[in-house]
Amino acid sequence: MTTDTYWNHNVHYHPVVLDAVPAGCRTALDVGCGDGLLAAGLASRVEAVTGVDRSPEMIRLAGKREARNVTFLEGDYRDGSLLDEGGYDFVSAVAVIHHVPFDDAIDRLVRLLAPGGRLVVVGLAHDRALLDRVVSACAVPVNLLAARRHGGERSPAGMPAADPIMNWREVRRSTAHLLPGRRYRRRLLWRYTLTWDKPA
Repeated sequence: MTTDTYWNHNVHYHPVVLDAVPAGCRTALDVGCGDGLLAAGLASRVEAVTGVDRSPEMIRLAGKREARNVTFLEGDYRDGSLLDEGGYDFVSAVAVIHHVPFDDAIDRLVRLLAPGGRLVVVGLAHDRALLDRVVSACAVPVNLLAARRHGGERSPAGMPAADPIMNWREVRRSTAHLLPGRRYRRRLLWRYTLTWDKPA
């Protein structure tokens, strides 16, 4: 079994996701779970966790983690036959939704969430405006310091990656429209977080 931990821009925001788990949460879904690092963290706070990823290699690595209340599934979270619609009190998606059409991704995550459940997304966008570039430039020294403190930046070999298509403004507008009442925050290390509670 592996308890491998490491640091990168996505892992940096795992504590934000974990802190958002509501008290008494019974079921959680980590979409695009990769090698299972976040799912293992969720397992300490939630009764039953499901991690899903379409990469066979990531699921193989995730299966090596020691977390008895986590189930890992290989497949696409948009596949209607793979996951229980409305079956999860908490759904997380870290650096995932920019891999597919944005509206489709949000719609599917909402459908997977149980009434009264909570969705947390850590996402990426690209710079367009001058202010975007200034914020991104400010992140560079912070990133260097954080990477040094954590022994460098690292990700599992073979982790799928994609460049974001939408810019920061488009993400803000789209999420406000698709998820009324969502709490959105641009983060320093080239990420944003949003939290949304599904009406009961």
